[in-house]
Amino acid sequence: MTLSVTPLSGEDARGVLADLGRLRQTVFRAYPYLYDGDAAYEEAYLRTYLDAPGSLIVVARDGDRVVGASTATPLAGEMPDVRAPFERAGEDVHAVLYFGESVLLPEYRGRGLGHAFFDAREAHARTLGKPTTAFCAVVRPDDHLRRPADYTPLDAFWTRRGYAPRADLRGTMTWRDLDEAAPTPKPMQFWVRTAPY
Repeated sequence: MTLSVTPLSGEDARGVLADLGRLRQTVFRAYPYLYDGDAAYEEAYLRTYLDAPGSLIVVARDGDRVVGASTATPLAGEMPDVRAPFERAGEDVHAVLYFGESVLLPEYRGRGLGHAFFDAREAHARTLGKPTTAFCAVVRPDDHLRRPADYTPLDAFWTRRGYAPRADLRGTMTWRDLDEAAPTPKPMQFWVRTAPY
């Protein structure tokens, strides 16, 4: 097995969009996202990474097989649901690189690929002159019926990377959970890091 991590942008990323869509549908079905997605939505959503200036897709491969990916895009070009909490808090959205997702197949976790995803996106933020990086995570109650007994949140990993949740940066995103008939809004907590460069 030869693991590699490659940052891609613009047209160079077109060839991995279908793989990324499948990964999102697979990984996000698990707790805590419980995402019941579809290929048509994934295709439309991921195409934005080809067109948005400053966007990045970081791809992890095992040989030729795509086993993980993470994304980033300037916050100023993101959807209103993503920008709104920062605008309400008086933050300069032009100073933020937003990390859209990190998806990695379970059998490849614990091998340093999560750190590689953050390293590549933080380096991209420096290249773009954006001192702040941020992402959001869904908030589920501790007693959620679908929470696995062995579930460990990623909070400690994110904290070690220098990120912290901001009480004034909360929002919602809408999708259909596995047990829902229709999409509903989900509470999201934003985590933020401002680099000292």
